[in-house]
Amino acid sequence: MASRTRLLAYTGIFAALTVVFTAYLFHIPVGMNGGYIHFGDTLIYLAATLLPLPYALAVGALGGGIADLLTAPMWAIATVIIKMLIVLPFSSKGTNVLNRRNIVAPILSFFISATGYYLAEMILFGSRAALLTAFSGSLVQSGGSAVLFYILAAAFQSSGLKKRMF
Repeated sequence: MASRTRLLAYTGIFAALTVVFTAYLFHIPVGMNGGYIHFGDTLIYLAATLLPLPYALAVGALGGGIADLLTAPMWAIATVIIKMLIVLPFSSKGTNVLNRRNIVAPILSFFISATGYYLAEMILFGSRAALLTAFSGSLVQSGGSAVLFYILAAAFQSSGLKKRMF
């Protein structure tokens, strides 16, 4: 088991990388609601496979929340909640980054994210008509993050990075 100091350091690194990959790298605005496509969820997914749950929840909340404060502040509260929820399907238990649960988890996270942002959009803008738009935008966003997650997770697993980290 890693020390609390090491876990906090990894949490900070993953949260910072999530901010950068969400707010700055490959940040593509879509729609008129302030939403955007990014690869920040990839870092949240990786953190969820490497760090114990409370630390992975912090990565999602801090990384996603800070990125939205920098780029689309009206979404920050919803994002903090949603990014914590997308961590839940993953598992950091065991030595494998890619196990059965973590292979399916990005798909479950897509539904959590799409539903969460649809509900947030209803609250923020009072629109119920955007269900298809919300889910299609989330599909592109979550799909891209999932593909990059699978590539990086396979690399982490084959290199034995998780064992070396902890």
